[in-house]
Amino acid sequence: MVPWKALATVTTSEGALQLRQRGPREFLITIDGRVLMTSEELTSEKAVATLACAQIRDRKPPRVLIGGLGMAYTVRAALDALPRSAQITVAELTAEVEVWNRGPLAPLTDAAVADPRVTVAIADVAKLIKSASPGAFDAIVLDLYEGPHHAAKRPNDPFYGHAALDRSFAALSPGGVLAIWSEEENAVFKRRWESCVCRVSRAPPRGTTAVMHAIAIAAIANPPPRRPRSYGPRARALAAMKHSRHGLNCPITHLH
Repeated sequence: MVPWKALATVTTSEGALQLRQRGPREFLITIDGRVLMTSEELTSEKAVATLACAQIRDRKPPRVLIGGLGMAYTVRAALDALPRSAQITVAELTAEVEVWNRGPLAPLTDAAVADPRVTVAIADVAKLIKSASPGAFDAIVLDLYEGPHHAAKRPNDPFYGHAALDRSFAALSPGGVLAIWSEEENAVFKRRWESCVCRVSRAPPRGTTAVMHAIAIAAIANPPPRRPRSYGPRARALAAMKHSRHGLNCPITHLH
């Protein structure tokens, strides 16, 4: 078997962040020796953006915030789902990750970060959302390496806590979508999610759509009054996928 080669290493507060390569198109990103993402397992990263962007692609222009750059598969999926007028902001904590995506990782996504629709902000996405004006984005996609499963017991979590979810919904335009990648379903977070959706949307439960599954979590808040029939609260499962390497059963949901 071809051994992994370390291409770059960055010191972070959580340990060494490292980009590794094996063969021409096989990559890993690890932190403190733990695998964060691979170039082989990308279905969920694509799905969380595709499902969110499908709901807002007709906006003029669609404005999307993506939290977490990773290998830019989520960015590529958003670009493929949106028109040329789209404006995509990607918040990434580590500047070197952007460099990797403009360098050795670029061929994996046809240089997604070089697309003129994309702006990469080296920033904490939680702080960016907090400082955003009301209705600044039509979709917010959180594709962070730690999803809400491990954060469920932290009610004040900066990404998945009650106040954080409220801030995310406040930053959405009417009819906007919040989509969150998650390792697996978590009952504690599901209850928190649904309570925030109902509270922030200022609508009865039947007036919103809130779906949580292992990979994609999405909600439509405040359907635009001019098109009330196009945002019916019905959801259906599109697919169930297994990430056999990690032993995860990952259903993907689509807001419909």
